Amino acid sequence: MSDKSSKGIWKVISASSMGTMIEWYDFYIFGSLAVVLSTKFFPTDNPTAAFLSTLATFAAGFVVRPFGALFFGRLGDLIGRKYTFMVTLMLMGGATFVIGCIPSYETIGFAAPILVLVLRLLQGLALGGEYGGAATYVAEHAPKGEKGYWTSWIQTTATVGLFISLMVILVTKASLSKEAFDDWGWRVPFWVSILMVYVSYLIRKNMDESPVFAKTKAEGKTSTNPLKESFGNKFNLKFVLLALFGATMGQGVVWYTGQFYAMNFLKTVQSIDSSQVDMLLGVALILGTPFFVVFGWLSDKLGRKSIMMTGMLLAILLYRPIYRAMYNSTDLANKTEVVAQTKVVPSIKEIDASKMDSIYTTTKAYTDGTTVEEIKTIHFEAGKVMVDDKGKDKVETKITKTINSSDRWFLIFMVFIQVIFVTMVYGPIAAFLVEMFPVKIRYTSMSLPYHVGNGIFGGLLPAISTYFVTNAKEAGDVEFYLEGLWYPIGIAAVCFVIGMIYIDRKINTLHD
Repeated sequence: MSDKSSKGIWKVISASSMGTMIEWYDFYIFGSLAVVLSTKFFPTDNPTAAFLSTLATFAAGFVVRPFGALFFGRLGDLIGRKYTFMVTLMLMGGATFVIGCIPSYETIGFAAPILVLVLRLLQGLALGGEYGGAATYVAEHAPKGEKGYWTSWIQTTATVGLFISLMVILVTKASLSKEAFDDWGWRVPFWVSILMVYVSYLIRKNMDESPVFAKTKAEGKTSTNPLKESFGNKFNLKFVLLALFGATMGQGVVWYTGQFYAMNFLKTVQSIDSSQVDMLLGVALILGTPFFVVFGWLSDKLGRKSIMMTGMLLAILLYRPIYRAMYNSTDLANKTEVVAQTKVVPSIKEIDASKMDSIYTTTKAYTDGTTVEEIKTIHFEAGKVMVDDKGKDKVETKITKTINSSDRWFLIFMVFIQVIFVTMVYGPIAAFLVEMFPVKIRYTSMSLPYHVGNGIFGGLLPAISTYFVTNAKEAGDVEFYLEGLWYPIGIAAVCFVIGMIYIDRKINTLHD
C-alpha cells in the first residue's frame, strides 16, 4: 500500500470515525444518565418503575434502528454514501440537543416522557442509517484483503463514544455541586454534543463519494429498488437472514452485556457510587479498545468466523462466573463493619400541608476501606405511614457504596474481560457484513441485519435483563443478580450454533 493511498484512507477513516463516534456519544448520553433521567422525565413515586420506563425509552431508540437502516440504506444505495450519512449526523445531533432542553415531568407532566420518546425514536432512526454508511464507505476505500483491519477502526467509535460520554459526565459532575448537577447540570452533556456535531459536519462535507459507488453510478449499475433487490430476492435474503441469526444477533447481546449491562449492574445491583462506576468503566474501555483493531486485523489472516464465534463461546461460558465474582467482591455480607464509626442522622422533609418524609441517613465504614451511605425515606400522609399498591408501608432505601482500591481494580479487570469478548465479536463484523453483499445494494443489505441484531436483540437487553433480576429478587432467589444473564447467554448460544453450521469462508469472501 503506497504512502499516498495510506494517507488517503486515513483521511477517510478519520472523517467517518469522528462523525460515527459523535453519533454514538449522543446515543449513549441517554443510557449513561438513565438513573438521573428516570427522576426527571417520569413520575418519581415508584423509582423502580421510573427506572424501567427510562430503560424502555432507551430501548425504543434501539428498536427503531432497523427502520432507519431501511430508510437511509435505500437512500445510500440510490444517491450515495456521503450525503446520506450527512443527514443522519444532523438528525442525531439535533435530537440530542433538544432532549437537553425538555422541561421535567414536574413542569409539563406526561408531555415530558412523550417528547423524550419521540426524540429517542429520531436518534434511533439516525443511528440506523449512520453505521451502515460509515462502514460501507470505509470498506469501499480499503485495499483487497485488508477490510478487516481498516473497518475495525470504525468499530472502535462505539466504545470511544461511550467513553467520551462517561468522561463528559464526570467532568460536568466534578465542575458542579451535587445539587446543581441534579437540578440542571445533567443537561450539559446533551448540549455539548451540538458543538461536536458541527465540527464533524464541516469535516464530512469536504469528503468525496466512495470510489466504488461512484464507479457503479457512472456505469449506470446502481439499484433502482434497493429494498426489493435486497429482501425480495430469495438468494440475497438468505444471506441477510444468515448475517442476522448467525452473527449480528449474538454480537449484539455480547456487545451490550459487556458495556451497558455491566454499567447498570455496577450501579443498580451492586449499588456502587455512580462516579466510581463511570471511572472504572472508562479505564476498562481504554484498555480494551485497541483490541477492536487487533481482532479486525487478525480476521484478515484467520477469517472472520473463527474470531467472532470464539468470542461468542467465551461469553456464553464465562458470563455467570464473571458476574458472580463481581457481586461477591462488594457484597457487604463478606465485609467486617466498624460499628463504632456508624452514624445515623435523622431529618424531616415537608412535601405539603399533609405530606412529609422522614429521612434517616446512615453512614457505615468497613475494615477494608469500603464506606456505605444508606438513605431510608419513610413517606407520611396525615400523620400516618403511606402504603403502596400492595398494602405495604411506603419506605424507600437507597444504598451507595464507595469501594476501596483493590475492589475497584478487580472490577476493572472483570469489565475488561467482557470488553475483550466485545472486541472479538464486534471488531470483524463490519468487514464480514460488507463482504456478504454486492455494491449496488450493500448499504441496505448490511444495515438491516446489523441493526436488527444490535437494535432489537441487543437494545432490549437492559430492559429484559433488569426485569428478570427484579422478578427473581422479589421471589427471594439468592442469586437473583445472575438471572438477567440468561437472555444474552441464550441468544448468543443460538447464534453460535447457527453461525458454526452455516457460515463458511466461501460466503465470507463472496464480494471481497
